[in-house]
Amino acid sequence: MRIAIINEVSAQQKNGDILKALEGRGHEVLNLGMTGNPNLPELTYIHTGLMTGILLNANAVDFVVGGCGTGQGYLNAAVQYPGVFCGLISSPLDAWLFTQINGGNCISLQLNQGYGWAADENLRFIFDRIFSVERGCGYPENRRESQQASRGILEEISRTAHRPFFEMLDDLPREIVQRAVSFPGFLDVLDPQTQARLRTYLEA
Repeated sequence: MRIAIINEVSAQQKNGDILKALEGRGHEVLNLGMTGNPNLPELTYIHTGLMTGILLNANAVDFVVGGCGTGQGYLNAAVQYPGVFCGLISSPLDAWLFTQINGGNCISLQLNQGYGWAADENLRFIFDRIFSVERGCGYPENRRESQQASRGILEEISRTAHRPFFEMLDDLPREIVQRAVSFPGFLDVLDPQTQARLRTYLEA
């Protein structure tokens, strides 16, 4: 699985904890947001939500790990975009249920509120549970068919309720799009056609 980590400014110091919690699982991890490096431009959850939409709609990654201080801002920013199915995850049980029932491709973590003693261990336990079950399989057993059907309906609703992603991108505030796509290393993970399309937003 190809996983992107996208930290925004208020949670950048937790980037190392997320990386460590994902180590040794056999996934390709792309660290595409703020890492605590003071030389990087500032990303808010508005930018990281957009970056999530780009990555998932371009099929550049399979899964995105984001968040912010409470997790709520990033969650709300990310789900504005088609094809993004994000859950607010604060415990391993949340992770286990969300993966099976909602089959999401993105999680939002609380990275300041309630982030105390052994929070780094909680992150590891969250990822243990996310990757321990089949995504979108349904839970409990007697609800599997209904939940799988609901997941398919949700995808259809997302397609119907949103304009095509790159058409919509044209009408977003240009400064937001420019900050997101110009972030160091972000364009590099995208295919050449998507890179070329996004570079047009960097032109004066």
